[in-house]
Amino acid sequence: MSTGKGNPILRASNITKTFGNNTILHGVSVELAKGEIKILIGSSGGGKSTLLQCINCLVVPDSGEIEVDGMVIDITKKKDLYRLRQQVGMIFQDFNLFDHLTAIDNITIALRKVKKISREQATQRARQELEQVGLGDKQHLYPAQLSGGQKQRVAIARALAMDPKILLLDEPTSALDPTLVGEVISVIKRLAAKGMTMIMATHQMSLISTLADEILFMENGRIVEQGTPSVLLAKGNKSRTRGFCDSLNDLVGEEG
Repeated sequence: MSTGKGNPILRASNITKTFGNNTILHGVSVELAKGEIKILIGSSGGGKSTLLQCINCLVVPDSGEIEVDGMVIDITKKKDLYRLRQQVGMIFQDFNLFDHLTAIDNITIALRKVKKISREQATQRARQELEQVGLGDKQHLYPAQLSGGQKQRVAIARALAMDPKILLLDEPTSALDPTLVGEVISVIKRLAAKGMTMIMATHQMSLISTLADEILFMENGRIVEQGTPSVLLAKGNKSRTRGFCDSLNDLVGEEG
């Protein structure tokens, strides 16, 4: 289902995935138009992370189809996977930085090895992206010298340096101390304001309520409810989404 922003830039159709005897995804489909933001919510184990990893083919779907910019990705061809991963960036909840590389080298390595650009050009681009996420003064620090929020911002800068058409964000704030969540949320909101196309799994109400063009509620490997925040979160709506988000608000209240 698209929210009417135009033709889909990304289409994942009937994605299934089974690990052993456990089916994680049961024919899940999602479409994303340019500039659109869709947010996946639901309890842990519902299939959100697996869906995002299947879209980027970090986990290979058992069946289904991935289409980017009208072109179907043949997951058996390295060239197609290479093209997919250049166009679809991924932000992980645990950062996935190289511990032995500085912040700037974590960004330049992919630019040099994947995009084959010179060290000088890669360094210039990496500095630009670090500035954009507010870390221009941290470029020579190693991950162990950075806070969790700073590491996640380096990971975002690394993804942006590849010029993706789409960003997939898998619980980008869940591994962070509550005091550091705000700095990552502010970067994500700035990206949204610039028109970045995103699918994000999150439990952060400030992102769900303010950024989503559409919310997709996942449970047991299926999308069981989807719609705009104005509808699903409307006062008096008995939607599963409203109930789930109310429970998130209650948890925040208890933590506060």
